[in-house]
Amino acid sequence: MPYNDYRQDLMGEAILTPSGQFEIGTYQSFKLIYTAGKFGIDDQGGLRIGFRGHFDGSAIQFSDPTAPGYTTVEASNGAVLEVSWEARRNIRPWNKSLYIRCLRFLREGDQIVINFGDQSKGSPGWLLQTFCESAFTFQITVDPFATQDFIALPSAANPTIAMVPGDPAHWKAILPTLRRPGETFRLSIKGDDRWGNPSNRLTGKIKLKTNLPVTGLAETIDLKAGDFGAVIEGLSMESPGVLHLSVLDEDDQLIATANPLVIRQADAAHFWSDMHAQSGETIGVGTAREYFDFARNKAFLDIAGHQGNDFQITDAFWQHLNELTAEYNEDNRFLTLPGYEWSGNTGLGGDHNVWFRDEGRPIYRSSRALIRDRTFPENDVLSTPDLIKKLQNEDAIVVAHVGGRYADIKYAHDAKLEPSVEVHSSWGTFEWILRDAFECGYRVGIVGSSDGHKGRPGAEYPGDSQFGSYGGLTCHLLPQLDRDTFFDAFRNRRHYATTGARIYMDVTARLGDQTLQIGDIVSTELDHLDLAFDIIGTAPIERVDIFNGLDLVRTIRPWHDQTALSRLRVTCAGQHYRGRGRLVKWDVSANLTGGKINRINAINFWNPNRQPTQISATEAAWKTVTTGGASSVDFWLDDAALASQINVQTNFESISASVADIDETGITVDCGGMDIRLHIERLPTILESASLSGEQSFALAAGTEQRLYVRVTQEDGHQAWSSPIYVAKP
Repeated sequence: MPYNDYRQDLMGEAILTPSGQFEIGTYQSFKLIYTAGKFGIDDQGGLRIGFRGHFDGSAIQFSDPTAPGYTTVEASNGAVLEVSWEARRNIRPWNKSLYIRCLRFLREGDQIVINFGDQSKGSPGWLLQTFCESAFTFQITVDPFATQDFIALPSAANPTIAMVPGDPAHWKAILPTLRRPGETFRLSIKGDDRWGNPSNRLTGKIKLKTNLPVTGLAETIDLKAGDFGAVIEGLSMESPGVLHLSVLDEDDQLIATANPLVIRQADAAHFWSDMHAQSGETIGVGTAREYFDFARNKAFLDIAGHQGNDFQITDAFWQHLNELTAEYNEDNRFLTLPGYEWSGNTGLGGDHNVWFRDEGRPIYRSSRALIRDRTFPENDVLSTPDLIKKLQNEDAIVVAHVGGRYADIKYAHDAKLEPSVEVHSSWGTFEWILRDAFECGYRVGIVGSSDGHKGRPGAEYPGDSQFGSYGGLTCHLLPQLDRDTFFDAFRNRRHYATTGARIYMDVTARLGDQTLQIGDIVSTELDHLDLAFDIIGTAPIERVDIFNGLDLVRTIRPWHDQTALSRLRVTCAGQHYRGRGRLVKWDVSANLTGGKINRINAINFWNPNRQPTQISATEAAWKTVTTGGASSVDFWLDDAALASQINVQTNFESISASVADIDETGITVDCGGMDIRLHIERLPTILESASLSGEQSFALAAGTEQRLYVRVTQEDGHQAWSSPIYVAKP
């Protein structure tokens, strides 16, 4: 929908060679032969071959036979053809399309032959996408009558291939972040290929080493080709402590370090979610069943939701989603939530996630733009005020988020339904939505998710596309894992968000003899409270920022004033504006007037093919993208370089400064847009501590409310945000 379905059986056929499985990110060549059907194709009619909008392989091109993506198109009857590669003219999800316009007619049986990645004149071929897909589809639509009304071939008639992972390049070991003594937990290990897809090419033995004894943990694990990882269930620890686990290969080389696991007595344990992403039935890839399987068995989540765009969800698919969440939901093992994305136009409120406690509830759509179903028209809700009204009597929760259509929470908000806002996803980092909430006086928590479209909920890399960030996660503080407990905790904002790293965070406040947890809302007559935080990261900690609403109260850095700052960090950050065209493309060069750059390191450069390059002893250059978050390059300098001047040029603004004049707070230049900026700061040569604890006192004044939260930033760029604690003094 809404392609014309007139006589699809007479629209012809298409055959693709070769077929089968192909490794992602490799160069390939394919021949697609379309044979015209009963009507042929009239003069000025044509053919369109659609690909999903998040295809991030090489663009199809027709002008340079030696370059990637070179494609040739010919008609068997010699008809003149006009060809073009279009990004957004086709109906979603087939946003990217090869258009073929026939300037002479074709009869039944005439053929159009397309050679994708034609290598006959030196092209390396067509570079495939960076993510796996069990049925990568060449979607064929035909305009046989020259009406510009394209008719789709039956779905089963579209050629498909399988995109499969490459060899393991990055190993991951995943533990919970908080369990209580005696509680069982699991260890999950996988090897991702260079683009972040779990590989099934795992062989040999791996070894496990821990700092504390773990009941049930073997010292070695045999990996089998065809498996996507190893999961060890039923582990436990009887004594409190912080477990650190390392994974080594057969040569005793370290290949992975697990996130920290804290064992302590607590009212709640930690459970990790990605509640917001899509599958191929809407704008993503893969099936919804593959989606939930990935979340549970490849991303090793505890909680997953599915958030397809409502205007693409048919009645049948809505029923199927509900059947899947019921099937996959298992108390105390894997929690799933039925839901959808209310995807209203920006001017009507923008994107909002909706989840129900139980299956079988109606879907309240923002529109029916891409479906033919017209059942239950009374359930159409065209704006967020209408959505709020419809959900008043539903057992549902809502989260405003920033996607293609950003949520305008100033337009409409309901505290009962909408306990939190999403500050991070694959689209970027959007702390401005939290500021919007504070400016309106809302009391909200903070969540993160992937909003992934590449079939990898819970472990979503951006690939080489319009997404600029690794997908986020939310850590939920729950006494146990079931829907009732989850809904109660979520409505009380018992969660914190990360940019995808499983960082341990414990933020509390002492108010007299009362201990407050994240998400609490209290009123008091007392004059003072103490905020406390305890953080154990997955990498060394760069800084901790303590906020009171819109105000940054204090920044804590885990080093002494006397520490030598011999590392220079150059950061590009920001977005053009709030909407889907927010992506900023940076072209940067940096040079020093003396000394030597000993080495450089990239932070938040998610594309392995686009890494910074050290050109000489004093110069480096890079290209990157930001979508609200940041991308940085670190420079380790010798003494002569520390006494020199640095010059950073970008396609926006530039900075020239003496390195000696730059301190840990740095220099920032505004580059326009919404918050596009260039920043230079200095850091210690080595950051060693991945843990940091501290306190901050606050005086409570009558007639004010404290909105206290903590943001942690790691050396590797990953961040985490605690949901605020709200304390009002009347």
